[in-house]
Amino acid sequence: MKTKEKKELKLKTKKELETLLKEARSSLLSLRFQHAQSKLKEKRSIFMTRKKIAQIMTFMNERGNSDEKN
Repeated sequence: MKTKEKKELKLKTKKELETLLKEARSSLLSLRFQHAQSKLKEKRSIFMTRKKIAQIMTFMNERGNSDEKN
């Protein structure tokens, strides 16, 4: 994930992050099915999607922790 994309994630609201997380998880499921059927050409896309999910969850947790402090 590039720095520009990370900055954009920081600016999103919690609901937008939840929506992105849901989309990324469904995309990961689809990629896994494609991999199982040997239709996936770029296996690295699974890794990148998992990384994106982790980034989104990290931003959601940071936002949640900052809300609790205030």
